[in-house]
Amino acid sequence: HAWSPKKSTVSPSSASSDMYRLFYNCWYFNADISSIPADLELPTLASGKPAAGKRVKQTQPRWKDSQVYHVLYLPGDWKEGETYPVIVEYAGNGYYRNKFGDISTGHPEKSKMGYGISGGKGFIWLCLPYLSNDGKRNVTKWWGDRPTYNPKPTLDYAKATVPWVCKKYGGDPDKVFLCGFSRGAIACNFIGLHDDEIAGLWCAFLPYSHYDGVIERWGYPEADRRSALARLRRLGNRPQFITQEGSTAKTQAWLAQSGIKANLTFRETGFRNHNDAWLLRPTPVRMEIRTWVKEVLKDGNP
Repeated sequence: HAWSPKKSTVSPSSASSDMYRLFYNCWYFNADISSIPADLELPTLASGKPAAGKRVKQTQPRWKDSQVYHVLYLPGDWKEGETYPVIVEYAGNGYYRNKFGDISTGHPEKSKMGYGISGGKGFIWLCLPYLSNDGKRNVTKWWGDRPTYNPKPTLDYAKATVPWVCKKYGGDPDKVFLCGFSRGAIACNFIGLHDDEIAGLWCAFLPYSHYDGVIERWGYPEADRRSALARLRRLGNRPQFITQEGSTAKTQAWLAQSGIKANLTFRETGFRNHNDAWLLRPTPVRMEIRTWVKEVLKDGNP
């Protein structure tokens, strides 16, 4: 159900009361994210090998002769030999700009959700790319190349890279979350539930702004609801925390119509922006997401 600030039970334990009053006052006016100061800043993209608190570009060894890359962040508290949950993220489409100044480049290094959710501690954060049809470069529009938009190279890279990162850096393969913004929100199901093999990688999902099957006219093959429903059936009882600027009503209506019985939470961000930078700000919804993630890690059922 759509979240109402009047009914929120989230305690402002990690943010000032003044900040919360500001957020609640702005809620009714569908505020701009600039009205809430950020309390997190993305780590600078660095060169060299991954290390605690460091965010780097990297390529899975099978693609070493290509231009493909992902972005990996090891948390500030990372120690070799220890095990950590993992947040995997997909970016939005590139070449996007709106009247509120929101910009999406489509590149994995511009993603922000995983850092906002984790606060930079306790989670390995992996931002995956979408690959061209020939599998030799990253793309910033959907997956693959027009008009076929073949998802197979993107799927192959994810299937190889997630287990590789887990094994190499101490990621727990049973505690891998998949999140994404805009195109990435659609990718949570379109890519993340595309077949049984990739669907088995994830413990939970956090799509923000759009949802697979809600809009059928995106222009890539299998955007229709029948295909989306076939993917959604692979979700099983794993939870999803679904967020949207504005309203989640269209997504809720499509999922109700689908007949799928699933563990779903719906929340509106409280901002007008189509911009994953809202998660770099202290809000009740971000706090609720963090609580939800902890509950998933505890027993898989928030």
